[in-house]
Amino acid sequence: MDRRTFLESAAATGSAAAIGGISGCLGFELSSSDGIAGQPPLVEDRPDGVYVPTHVEGMAMAGTGEAGDYRVGVFYSYAHRFWNVNGETVERTDIESDDDVHLMASVWDPETGRILPETGVSIEISRDGSLVSQEVIYPMLSQPMGTHYGGNFGLDGDGTYTVTVSVGGVRTRRTGAFRDRFRDPVDVPVELEYSRAERDEISFRTLENAGDRGAVDPMEMEAIPDATAPPVEDLPGEVLGEVNSNDAVLAATVLPESPEGVDGDGPYLAVSARTPYNRMLLPAMGLEAALTRDGETAFSGELVRTLDPDLSYHYGAALADTSVESGDELTLTPTVWPQIARHEGFETAFGALMGGMPERTLSVE
Repeated sequence: MDRRTFLESAAATGSAAAIGGISGCLGFELSSSDGIAGQPPLVEDRPDGVYVPTHVEGMAMAGTGEAGDYRVGVFYSYAHRFWNVNGETVERTDIESDDDVHLMASVWDPETGRILPETGVSIEISRDGSLVSQEVIYPMLSQPMGTHYGGNFGLDGDGTYTVTVSVGGVRTRRTGAFRDRFRDPVDVPVELEYSRAERDEISFRTLENAGDRGAVDPMEMEAIPDATAPPVEDLPGEVLGEVNSNDAVLAATVLPESPEGVDGDGPYLAVSARTPYNRMLLPAMGLEAALTRDGETAFSGELVRTLDPDLSYHYGAALADTSVESGDELTLTPTVWPQIARHEGFETAFGALMGGMPERTLSVE
């Protein structure tokens, strides 16, 4: 496809005042007095949840490619800080002196446009047949883009590079029409024309409302599908409601029958996890559910990470002979924080606080 630059959305949503800073957090340091490589300093008192970041950047598209069951897009922006999550530890990765770009890849199903959050992705960058860089890149979450894969890379000056994206098979359970797809790994080469001058023309804008509760608007990208969960009203089945655990919005629905590929029968409980404000998918969590009726437990068990063409990425379990009735209570208990790196504005949410992600209960009407 033709190379084009996508600019960031100008507006930011959410205008509530910033609330108090975090103390006693698990595994990471929040203070920062200096900007990093031209980036503004972090907000001193960040909210205990999703907030408007200090700045937004545009990005440049390298191109797209397709192989096997996958289509990938490769794009880049300025190198920038981000936060890695390992269990209950969140650690900031700063820009190194030889980092030229933040290189990103999206992976999706070309038939349905569904983003594939857990494939395992590595990138090899070569120029004129010589290896420039090679490494596994992180699954990431950003407010403009949602779920993608990315990392900071150094390049060897201006010129033409081949970026080979190696996509592993999808590790999550697949159901419905996805049941027998996304098994095999593929390599997808994409050509990247890079110059530092063109990189420096990518938009970069600081935000006056940085630190407010809210989020910037997602980018509109013609070549790449968005990484959002379906609107709650569009979820199949009978929607039971939604709860919020440390800004992870958990929307529950129950289908009359379990999809093909689920090891079990009967009704199917599905929970779609997404960010507030823009419904970005939240993958790689651990989640358990308990359904109680008149004080007795009707169902209790793990919700399995699942990829389905209709439900999208979600967490689900077959309920066997258990139905869901009015007056029941559904308790959702996150057991593992979303194991995905975060761009600025997400690093204090989804478990990265004292207290982690508390259980939440909704009443079935």
